[in-house]
Amino acid sequence: MAKTVLMNQLQKIAEDKGIFCKHIEVEERNDFISQLASCSQAFLRRISMAENFRHLIQKPLDAIKSLVVSFDPNENTFSLSLQEKELYKTTNLTQSLTDVLTALGEAAYKAEIPICFFIDEIQYMKSSELGALIAALHRANQLGYPIMIIGAGLPKIYTMLSEEKSYSERLFIYTEIDSLEALQAEAAIRKPAEKLNVTYTEEAVRKIIEVTKGYPFFIQQFCQIIFQNTEHKEINIHDVNDSVASFFKVLDKGFFRVRYERCSEADKKFIFAMVSCGELPCTISNIAKAMKKPVNSISTSRAQLINKGIIYSVKYKELDFTVPEFDGFIKRLEEYQEWMKECE
Repeated sequence: MAKTVLMNQLQKIAEDKGIFCKHIEVEERNDFISQLASCSQAFLRRISMAENFRHLIQKPLDAIKSLVVSFDPNENTFSLSLQEKELYKTTNLTQSLTDVLTALGEAAYKAEIPICFFIDEIQYMKSSELGALIAALHRANQLGYPIMIIGAGLPKIYTMLSEEKSYSERLFIYTEIDSLEALQAEAAIRKPAEKLNVTYTEEAVRKIIEVTKGYPFFIQQFCQIIFQNTEHKEINIHDVNDSVASFFKVLDKGFFRVRYERCSEADKKFIFAMVSCGELPCTISNIAKAMKKPVNSISTSRAQLINKGIIYSVKYKELDFTVPEFDGFIKRLEEYQEWMKECE
């Protein structure tokens, strides 16, 4: 949630500077390249109306308007057509995507309109798509074209990018978005309330930060519940304490439950074992010990949970949940309590 809000704000800033922006949210069931092709077509329509581009483009304006970039996920073919005439059709995704991005980059350079694609949930991209995108962007940058990408995803994207292309570490600037620091969290609590002439006592603010662990979405959700449950204009520690149960009930039914239901039975047992270790992050060996299985036998569940965005590798052989308080949700489940009894 926090990364998406940040990306939206960055996109607004970029658009105010005259940069052509398109937002793409990667989904497990949808094809990313098809979305990128659609965004590319939108840019071509945009520059066809740019006055300075009319004098710089070599192709006739009507040809540019009819340039069509498309991708068929069923046949895995990339095609470029002009005035209803197909120019090429290929299954080499890396080469074709490189051709498209460099062509777009050249057009952006001539039109003096930079391009920025905002790509959210990168962890859901297929390996072939990600590798092709990195290679295409790398080539466009080598040529000095004004085309860029701002992406966001779960911590696993560090590994994904480096595994696809070793030079991705030099191609991108990485910024980790974690829980807010104390002063940042306090500002997130107080400033929205000020617009409604509502204030918080110091004790109330400290309690909210303690409960939410400074996680932006949790602060937003908790403060909303507190506000709805309080009639007076100064929120105190008693108001906060009275809303704690409601806060976790809302998270359990929606935020946490959605993630939990994506897990298979084997995944859930892996999660139960993680929580039973008592302290997070925990080592893979301790998880295997809690499950009474060899380490090698639980590697599949580990990989699946990382791919689903439930857990991530903090460092070598240590794991943690991608969102705070998920272990508390697990402890409140009857299934977990029953699993603990079976392990005794």
